[in-house]
Amino acid sequence: MIRPEPLKKGDKIAVVCLSSGILGNIGCVRQVDIGVRRMNEFGLDICFTKHALRGSDFIMSHPEARAADLKEAFLDDTVKGIFTDIGGIDTFRTFPYLMEDEEFVSAVHEHPKLFLGFSDTTNNHFMFHRLGLQTYYGQSFMCDICEQANEMLPYSKAQFESLFAPYSGRVIKPSEVWYEERKDYSSAAIGTDRVSHREEHGYELLQGAPRFSGELLGGCIESMGDMILAGSIERYGGYLAPLFEACPQSREDFLRQNEITRKYNIFPSAEEWKGKVLFAETSELTPKPEILMEYLEALKGEGVFANINGIIVGKPQNEVYYEEYKDLWRQVVDNKDMPILYNVNFGHGTPRAILPYGATAVADAEKQEILLT
Repeated sequence: MIRPEPLKKGDKIAVVCLSSGILGNIGCVRQVDIGVRRMNEFGLDICFTKHALRGSDFIMSHPEARAADLKEAFLDDTVKGIFTDIGGIDTFRTFPYLMEDEEFVSAVHEHPKLFLGFSDTTNNHFMFHRLGLQTYYGQSFMCDICEQANEMLPYSKAQFESLFAPYSGRVIKPSEVWYEERKDYSSAAIGTDRVSHREEHGYELLQGAPRFSGELLGGCIESMGDMILAGSIERYGGYLAPLFEACPQSREDFLRQNEITRKYNIFPSAEEWKGKVLFAETSELTPKPEILMEYLEALKGEGVFANINGIIVGKPQNEVYYEEYKDLWRQVVDNKDMPILYNVNFGHGTPRAILPYGATAVADAEKQEILLT
């Protein structure tokens, strides 16, 4: 696996839109300004790719432009890191323009960059995993760097700063607090703090040995499930309708997402899951238990649970379905010896840790820590 260099002060970072184009919408201007200022305070030089600020409608309608931006960032030797703006629903639509482009594939190998993103970006992480590049799951430009409070969330900030050093030896511990997701993302909310709560659970061992290890591989459960299952608008309720109005083609592509994903061999085979530690978390849509079960059964059907060494489950956003999800994991895995560590701070629940794909993680429930080696 190709491992990119850690960040250093003075590095140039490209922000790219690979799914949602919210970054370029007029209502986000002040948040973007906050993000630029914070990146500069970290000693980083920030640029936006050619189409990143074109707005949601353009980005949704032009997956080829998103792919072109990513390729250009990899070809640019002055760019040392690539951060996604946020998540979305249709990153997979960039696959044909990237996986069939020999120049892009060569650029990934010859000009490796530190790539950071989460949520729907799971698709890109799996794509890069297939291409042999180590990437980083857990934060994005809009969700973390552009935090509307006067400062980044302390836990998330410390995790971001970890990108400036090799990850080997880094220890991830539970955050002492967790935060509710904001209900107001308007300019009026800038400078306001999130509602916070004292963490009452810490890392919870649902079953299995308290200490387990393996190479990290995973992401957002919905994104992984949609790579496997035939597209179903019903799973998402009314969330997708307004997005598809902007680009009817995106609806047709969504219904055949698993076909597109399998064409490019994006999802790892059962053999490739051997010895891994699956990390998995649910999105801001907080799927109902029956929907989560469908996704977990899909992973099981691909041989994931039969081959891994253990599971790290992210804290559900706002602790919605907190207890119900625990029961589902035990039920679907259906192997009492399989270690499951629950309520880890990564993914859609804030604050967010950063997990390097391919790093060996040693999870220890008794010590309440995850050691990266």
